[in-house]
Parts: sequence; structure tokens; C-alpha cells
Amino acid sequence: MPKVLYEKDGRIARITLNRPEVMNAIDDDLPTELEAAVTRADADPGVHVMVLSGNGDAFCAGYDLAYYAEKNGADNNVTQEMPWDPIKDYRFMWGNTQKFMSLFRCLKPVLCKVHGFAVEELAARMAGVPTNQLAMHKMVVNQAMEMTINSTQRLATVSDGVTRHSPEGLNFKARAEEMGWKQAVPDRDEGTWDWTANEPLPKPNR
Repeated sequence: MPKVLYEKDGRIARITLNRPEVMNAIDDDLPTELEAAVTRADADPGVHVMVLSGNGDAFCAGYDLAYYAEKNGADNNVTQEMPWDPIKDYRFMWGNTQKFMSLFRCLKPVLCKVHGFAVEELAARMAGVPTNQLAMHKMVVNQAMEMTINSTQRLATVSDGVTRHSPEGLNFKARAEEMGWKQAVPDRDEGTWDWTANEPLPKPNR
């Protein structure tokens, strides 16, 4: 079953994240399928605007952390065996980022439908605008962000890899694999676990 659905509805390309069972969380396949759908819509002269939505009750829950932290993915690359190769990690995460950025780089406007009806009215209005006008407006808006967004993404990608492969990050992953994601997250968020010592915090320190 495709994890991203594509439908052409008149001048509107409807792109739908299709993992409703996990609130459309991101796994290894979704970024590639999303980029392919955006590229298809951007290349179609009959498409004026894209509407990105999520199937089911959520738009997108972010990365599928149970898939990665519990290592439910058979061959996921998010956390390597030590010693880790930072460039291998960077290539994987940066590659995903660039696939998401196809939404930013494409010449046609993209509306994210976070389960709202107002998007449909706006999409219908934009579908009546010539594609050259839409492209020029999108490029003007994008250039205001391009001066900082690339360097911010690079720093965030490096920091993400360092964090996951720190002693604390490895301890968190090991606990998620042992106890399950639903136990590891409260341990983290409620401040009951010392991730450096990898043991429960004494109650006076909580």
C-alpha cells in the first residue's frame, strides 16, 4: 500500500500522507514517496496548486519514534552501532530533509490541510491564478527564508546525530528497546530517570 497518495482534482493536486494507523508518522519510505508526488505535481502543467493532508485523525505526528527507537524497522539507520560514522548519519538525515524540502523548492504553492475546511476555499481560489504568477510569488516568499534556512538545517542535522549517539541517547534507545516506547517516554518527560547513570533518579531529586 502506498504511504503517500496522489490524486489530481481539476487544477489541484491532492497529496495525502497515508499511514493513519500511526498518525501518518514518518518512516524510511514516506519521504521518498512524498518527494515523488511533489515532483509529479510540479511537472504537470495542468496543476496550479497542491494540497497536502493526512489520512485519518492526524496530519502528521513527525518521525515514527517507535519504529526507530524500538528498532521495529528491519534495517533503519537512525542509530548506528558504536563507534558511529557521523557522515553516514548526516547523509541519511540530510537526504530526508531535502526530500521534505521539495515542498519548499517546487514552483507551485503548497497548502497544508491540517484538517481544516478553510484550506479548500483558498485552494479553489488559487487554482484560478496563472501558474507563472503563482511561481513568481512563491519564489519571492521563499527567498526571504533561504538566507538562513539552509545553515539552520545543516546545524540541526548534525546536532540530531550527535544527540542520538551520545551516552544518554544510547541509554534512552536501549530502554525503549527493553521496556517499549510508551514506558521510555514518561521516564524521560517526567524526569524520573537519570540518563547519564542509566538508572532511576532518587526520589529527593525528582
